[in-house]
Amino acid sequence: MYTKEIEINLSQLAKELLGQLQQKESKIAIEKTMDDLSRVIIYNDWRYYVQSEPVLSDYEYDQLYAWLKKLEAEHPDLVNPDSPTQRVAHGLTKAFPTVQHLVPMLSLENSYNADDLNDWDRKAREISGLADIEYCIEPKFDGASISLIYENDRLVRGATRGDGVSGDDITTNIKQIRSIPLTAKFSAHGIHSIEIRGEVLINKSTFKAFNEQRATENLPPMANPRNAASGSLRMVDPREVAKRGLEAFLYHMSYHTMEQDETEPKEIQTHSNTLDLLSKLGFRTPSKEKRVVKGIQAVIDYVLEFEQKRDALPYEIDGMVIKVNDYALQDQLGMTTHHPRWAMAYKFKARQATSKLRNVEFQVGRTGSVTPVAKIDPVPIGGVTVASISLFNEDVIKEKDLKIGDTVLVERAGDVIPYIVKSVADLRDGTEEDIKFPTECPVCHHPLFKPEGESVWRCININCEAQVVERMIHFVSKDAMDIRSLGESNIRKFYDLKLIRHIPDIYTMDFSKIEQLGGFGQKSLTNLQTAIEQSKTQPLHRLIFGLGIRYVGETTAKTLANAAHHLLDFREWTEEQLLELEDIGPKVAGSIRQFFSNEDNIKMLQQLEELGVNLKSTKSDHHTGGNLEGQTFLFTGTLNKLKRSDAEEMVEKQGGKILSGVSSKLNYLVVGDDAGSKLEKAKKINTVRILSEDDFINLIQ
Repeated sequence: MYTKEIEINLSQLAKELLGQLQQKESKIAIEKTMDDLSRVIIYNDWRYYVQSEPVLSDYEYDQLYAWLKKLEAEHPDLVNPDSPTQRVAHGLTKAFPTVQHLVPMLSLENSYNADDLNDWDRKAREISGLADIEYCIEPKFDGASISLIYENDRLVRGATRGDGVSGDDITTNIKQIRSIPLTAKFSAHGIHSIEIRGEVLINKSTFKAFNEQRATENLPPMANPRNAASGSLRMVDPREVAKRGLEAFLYHMSYHTMEQDETEPKEIQTHSNTLDLLSKLGFRTPSKEKRVVKGIQAVIDYVLEFEQKRDALPYEIDGMVIKVNDYALQDQLGMTTHHPRWAMAYKFKARQATSKLRNVEFQVGRTGSVTPVAKIDPVPIGGVTVASISLFNEDVIKEKDLKIGDTVLVERAGDVIPYIVKSVADLRDGTEEDIKFPTECPVCHHPLFKPEGESVWRCININCEAQVVERMIHFVSKDAMDIRSLGESNIRKFYDLKLIRHIPDIYTMDFSKIEQLGGFGQKSLTNLQTAIEQSKTQPLHRLIFGLGIRYVGETTAKTLANAAHHLLDFREWTEEQLLELEDIGPKVAGSIRQFFSNEDNIKMLQQLEELGVNLKSTKSDHHTGGNLEGQTFLFTGTLNKLKRSDAEEMVEKQGGKILSGVSSKLNYLVVGDDAGSKLEKAKKINTVRILSEDDFINLIQ
């Protein structure tokens, strides 16, 4: 971006401008000074935010920046839209419109060992016919993905990844990130427009300082840098975004057009050269960290070497990305509906740390299950501070031989879920205490019960406060009755204030009292009332799922909704009749029978019906005679173009059925990103047809 000569000239210009601060403005040309100030500030932004090598002190920089703002305020007709002061917007962003990416942002296929990489390389060589392939390796940043579009050298749009096809337009917030240039000389290389991809993140030191500041304000700390970066991008006040210290690495050119009569330059014929070009144009890229190698063994050697350096980096990474370097070869390899064949993500091993087990708390879930939760000395693992870890049940405590006061080895599985690997028994000093599992409910003190053949202790008091609250939280959730604005925090607050005590109370809440609580304006109160009223007309299967009957998931709820005309009909059903329904076994049938044999549950359902909640099966619950009549479907992985609930509804509207698991009864398995064990199981059953998301859409249409 800057030659050594230009850097020297700009540094000298900065000194001259600092020397002119005390002079009267009449001695200098205003317009030239504003231009000089802009150039010096933009250069110093690049040195500070991209190169991490500032040449001015913060005080000197602030003086020049304040001078430019002052001149622009006095001479608004001379303000350049590319001025560094124009990054920070004033006012709030009212909405983030959805925009379509020029090229879909596909996920990458993951690998966890050398065997995976060797297999991927073998397939690429078979398709290409090459003996060895040149690869470019770079860090896999742990942040929030973005897409930027430049036209005529100017940033015109910034968007989130979204569902991969479309994302939120966050251009104003993107402009607050000083490592992203507002203009870049793409035209000097014949490029008219370009879409580039990257990652927004918060480095470790900034994140630490940010959480320390939150602590002084009695605010809870952010969980990890990735979530902090992602949340910052969607803040409605750009000025607050600017304060977060966000950084951006740009690492991929997804689309470009050339100026008329211009031929494609050599700089964008390989991925590695493109990274170097972006770096020269002022973007922060992984050019310093990347390595170009020939053959997969060199790739394996470098990713293993780099894994040892991850803790020394100023930012979080969770692996490495390996890309075929030559763009022509990338085009030849192509892509699946889920991922490009020319790129692979190598995920690093799960992160581990040791800590002290200080206490174990026992939490009661909506079905009465009592879960032990370990409280440990807070410890950072892969960018997340871990203080609480589920121990699942009493058997786990015994198997791992855990004691209060133990030093324990903690790991984040897949860099996400923390769990205790083991206790370090060799470090015990005799002060450790056995963990005593309670014999009565820690909330209502009702005796606990462990069903034969199960490992979980349960509180079987249906009126236990903990269960009542958890059932209400589940009842209003998105996949159940979908009562928006009435999430977990409000349910707990309203329960503590005795505004609601049971599920039917949701439909008789005193809104005048809620209005007096604060935090609820007239609009939000109206939205809550509307959501509650609309939930009364939800289809029967949503109500059944929302009741939280043990073992009854969304699929079983739909099976039940299709089997009866009225929910209370199940009072008369026997276990034998329930067993005749699709995918309902003895355990599920017994749980359903138990629920409808409980008079408290029947009274609750009768109350709900009196309050206007739909308990009848509607036509939307019964779909027969469609093109998929008699066909069974199951979805696995993450869909990019459809919501899973919408896809399942499409199947049912055409007479098909949704199954809960892979079996010989399954006709179609629709596979999205990151498909797991269901896909492997389906491959072993010859009668199951495996579809991509696009295959499914074509089938439906």
